[in-house]
Amino acid sequence: MLSRHGLGWLVDLLDLHRLRPGTTEPSAARQSGPERLRRALEELGPTFIKLGQVLSTRPDLVSPEYEAALAVLQDAAPTVPTHDIVDAIERAFGQRLDQLFRSFDPAPIAAASIGQVHAATLPDGTEVVVKVRRPGVVEQIALDLELLDRLAAVAARRSSVARRYDPVGLAREFDSTLTAELDYQREGHNAERIAGNFADHDIHVPRVFWDLTRDAVITEERIRGTKVDDVRALDDAGLDRAKIARTLADAYLSMVFVHGFFHADPHPGNVFVETDGRVAFVDFGMVGSVTARTGHALGAILVALVGMDAANMADGLLRLDIACDDIDRVAFERDLARFLDQYARLPLSDLHLGPLIADVMRVVRQHRLRLPSDLALLLKTVMMCEGLAAQLDPTFELIPHLLPYAARLASDDTT
Repeated sequence: MLSRHGLGWLVDLLDLHRLRPGTTEPSAARQSGPERLRRALEELGPTFIKLGQVLSTRPDLVSPEYEAALAVLQDAAPTVPTHDIVDAIERAFGQRLDQLFRSFDPAPIAAASIGQVHAATLPDGTEVVVKVRRPGVVEQIALDLELLDRLAAVAARRSSVARRYDPVGLAREFDSTLTAELDYQREGHNAERIAGNFADHDIHVPRVFWDLTRDAVITEERIRGTKVDDVRALDDAGLDRAKIARTLADAYLSMVFVHGFFHADPHPGNVFVETDGRVAFVDFGMVGSVTARTGHALGAILVALVGMDAANMADGLLRLDIACDDIDRVAFERDLARFLDQYARLPLSDLHLGPLIADVMRVVRQHRLRLPSDLALLLKTVMMCEGLAAQLDPTFELIPHLLPYAARLASDDTT
C-alpha cells in the first residue's frame, strides 16, 4: 500500500517488501510527498490517522509542508449501526436504554475513529450528549500499536537519522497518548480538572454525568452555541468578536502558563460561543501538561524570542534536554541569531507567534533536535489559538497578551 502511494523509499528503509508488496499508482507520482503520506495514512485506518494528526503537532519533527498536509486528516469514520451503539450502552450499565434516558437520538451528531456521539435527554429532561466507544476499536488499535512498535525498532536499527529522533521513544509516546484517548473516564476527569481551574472565570466546560459514564461511554451536558470560527453567525447574534478573541486567548494562556494543564485540541469544532458571549470548550480526550521545569524554560525562550536574544534562547532550548551529545552549540546559536535578525527591526505589533515559532522549529529540525512531546503539543496549541483569535479579530495581537505570562514564569525560575 505504501508503494502504491509512491512511498517505496519507506518500504526500502523499513524492509517491508514481504509484508506489503505493490507498485506505485500513476496518480501518486503526480502528488507531493506530504499528500502521498496523508493518503497512505488515511488508507491504513484509524490508528494511523491519529498518528498523522499527532505528527501534525510536531513541528520539530516534520516540515511545514508535511505539517499542513497531516493537519487536514479528518478523524471521521462510517457510522456504527444504532443497534450496536445501544447494545454497547446497555452492556456498559447493565440496564435498558429507556431506563437510562428519556430520549435517545439514533442519528449521530458525529462519528470519529474512536467514538460516536449521540444527543439524548435524561429522565429529568436535561439535554446531554453521549459518546460511545466504537465496538472492536480497542482490539484494533492494540494490534496497530504493536505493529508501530516493531516498525520503530526496525527504523532505529536501520537508519542513523531515525535513531537521532528516538523512534522507539516516539512510538511509546504515541501509544500512551492514544491509549489514554480510549478511556472516557479519564476524559471526564480531564474536563472536571479544567472546569475547576476556571471556576472563577467566564469559561464553560460541560458537566460530566458520572452515573452515566464508564470507560467506553461518557455522558456530558450538551453545549449549545456557535462554532468559534463562524464569524457571520457571531455577527448576526450581535456578539463582540474582539472580546471573544481576548477571552479565548486569555483562557489558553492561563491553562498553559498558570494551571499547567490545557485543552490540546482547539479546532473550531471543539470551541463554541454561547448566546451570552461565554466561551465553551468540549472534547477533553487530548490534553497537555506543563511541568514547572518546562514552563520556566518556555517562559525564558519566549522572552528571548521577543527580545531577539539568541544566546538566551539557545540556553532555554537546551535546558529542555532536546540536545544530542554531538550538538554544535556555536552553530546552533548562530543559526538562531540569523533567523532572529529577520525580525529585529519589526515593531512588536508586527510580530506574530506562528511564523516566529515556525522559524525556531526550522532551526531545531536543521540541527536534528527533538522537543519533549508536551512542549511540542503546547506550542502547536498556542499557535492554533492565535489563528482562531485572528479569525475573530484580525487586529488581535497574541504576543502582548502572552508576554506578561512568559515574563512571570521566566522571573520565577530558580532551577
